[in-house]
Amino acid sequence: MSVEKTDTLVVGAGQAGVAMSEHLSRLGVPHLVLERARIAERWRSERWDSLVANGPAWHDRFPGLEFADVGPDAFAPKERVADYFVAYAEKIAAPIRCGVEVRDVRRNPCRPGFRVETSQGVIEAMNVVAATGPFQRPVIPPIVPEGAGPLQIHSNAYRNPGQLPAGAVLVVGAGSSGVQIADELMQSGREVILSVGPHDRPPRTYRGRDFCWWLGVLGKWDAAAPTPGTEHVAIAVSGAEGGKTVDFRRLAAQGMTLVGMTSSFRDGVMSFAPDLARNIAQGDANYLSVLDEADAYVARNGLDLPEEPEARRFGPDPACMTDPILRLDLAGAGVGSIIWATGYALDYGWLNVDSFDEKGRPRHQRGVSAEPGIYFLGLPWQSRRGSSFIWGVWHDARYLADQIAKNRSYLAYRPSVQRESVDA
Repeated sequence: MSVEKTDTLVVGAGQAGVAMSEHLSRLGVPHLVLERARIAERWRSERWDSLVANGPAWHDRFPGLEFADVGPDAFAPKERVADYFVAYAEKIAAPIRCGVEVRDVRRNPCRPGFRVETSQGVIEAMNVVAATGPFQRPVIPPIVPEGAGPLQIHSNAYRNPGQLPAGAVLVVGAGSSGVQIADELMQSGREVILSVGPHDRPPRTYRGRDFCWWLGVLGKWDAAAPTPGTEHVAIAVSGAEGGKTVDFRRLAAQGMTLVGMTSSFRDGVMSFAPDLARNIAQGDANYLSVLDEADAYVARNGLDLPEEPEARRFGPDPACMTDPILRLDLAGAGVGSIIWATGYALDYGWLNVDSFDEKGRPRHQRGVSAEPGIYFLGLPWQSRRGSSFIWGVWHDARYLADQIAKNRSYLAYRPSVQRESVDA
């Protein structure tokens, strides 16, 4: 049986895979993109119904195509984002095959390239790009045993308030997903308890500009590496309802109960760390630091942007901050559901090459693996702060495509004159 061959195989046709295909095509690198489901499938089937992009349409896109029916300052709904990548793939004629699962990748013995086993046969490739992104395996901390009482789901399985059983909802995690889901549940009439851990809390807008713009002009998107220990700090930001700054005090004033980090569970009682006030204060400090840098930038450049002193005014601390809840009897509080907005882990079980450290994390430099011919794309902080965002992954893909093309040119080189050995 003949084996299909290609120069570069890209695994995954989300934003990373589509971007990779564009740049490989630009450089004339033969390639194939395999996707086990549909293009941008996670946007469609692993996010809640009302999700919108966290950045405005002028920012959260690739350079080669604008959103056709979303205003530049609006936040595209999730289905529209998925449609955007389908349209982009069609625009660049990306060689994508959907419905093909990659099951195993390993280096060919004693010859270049890799053998790739898929659900539709074997493919051999000189290079493999893992473009499966950072949201691979949902993580639920082993705190509450299955069957201990409330329904437990990860945020990737949440769709809308109607899917949950009656009762209050405990949402664990106050990053973008957790805070938006908690807010939606509260607006639907549910009693909501939100467990708030350490987070950054940028302003949605300030002085007439979206925070994406501020991070751009202040050079924050291009920060080369995170501060040690803060690589996975949650970002409390929302594009919901036209975009609004996350304000935990306002959520509490509207009826949401805030607690600190979820720490343990025993005999039906959930325990929380006494860190709520500290976590919110640290989020406030992050928020104010952005305002300070923005004000300094305006003054330094003489920009005519309206002052916004009210942005620095916080509401009163709610009772749940000043007298924190440290223990909660879930049944007594009527909690019928727990939503774990606790992030994801990487899962490269299909990639059997020497590219990972002892914890299973990719060993790479800007996506170029320690294993020659293997590349990673879409990782958080792959090259900069913006790497896992739509526009950031496009720029990282360009760098990887350049590296692949450069290596191809070395391999294609043949000397015009055979040089004599220095020992001759």
